[in-house]
Amino acid sequence: MTEAPAVLYHKEGPVAWVTLNRPQVLNAYNLAMRDELYQTLEAVRDDPEVRGAVLCGAGERAFCAGADLTEFGTAPSQAIARAVRWERDVWGLFLSLEVPVVAALHGYVLGSGVEMALLCDLRIASEDAIFGLPETALGMIPAAGGTQTLPRTVGISPALELLLTNQRWTAQEARERGLVHRVVPRAELLDQVRRTLAGILSGGREALALAKRALLNGMDIPLGEALDMEARLASSLLIRKGSAGVPGRPKTSTGR
Repeated sequence: MTEAPAVLYHKEGPVAWVTLNRPQVLNAYNLAMRDELYQTLEAVRDDPEVRGAVLCGAGERAFCAGADLTEFGTAPSQAIARAVRWERDVWGLFLSLEVPVVAALHGYVLGSGVEMALLCDLRIASEDAIFGLPETALGMIPAAGGTQTLPRTVGISPALELLLTNQRWTAQEARERGLVHRVVPRAELLDQVRRTLAGILSGGREALALAKRALLNGMDIPLGEALDMEARLASSLLIRKGSAGVPGRPKTSTGR
């Protein structure tokens, strides 16, 4: 009997739907899912017809309950997990996507599930969603960026709470801490995701890509440099549209 794909992919118009598809094990992340997710994200990146994407989980119980411990939970697993991480840099591929990506989160969102969600641009959760990072309780640390992406999203103090205490956050608690952008009834989750993307995609593809690039690239450089980068991107967009450019930005207190 042929094993079902670990990742499903289909398009609804300009929107690519990427579904984690191991519902029998709560969509636990394993090597097969890594390889198929990498190939799928490449397809999203390289398809000029795709203007937005959704990441979701199959089944009723989970978006993703973390790494599959039958593969990653043994003594040498941390070293193996890091090797796996760089052999197929799924996380870097997530960050390279220029189209807006929305995570549709339901049920258990744990470990790698949280980390994948953090790599999406927007996160919409159903009321039954439960969030957690259980790695330290298992004698590990997150191996897919969670120690870096979580504090950049929710702040250091809430990130330490989730990382160190093995607590679980409800969907509403995650919303209050900034981990998710919106909480909706379970039955409305996918429709809300569709409506959100429809609103986003009313803008131009290139403008969305450049706005996303400006925000993400500007976070880790000084404000003056970031504003210069923003002005260059805005000017390049208008030039491509046939305009002469944009007015110079005002000087900041940095003097740049």
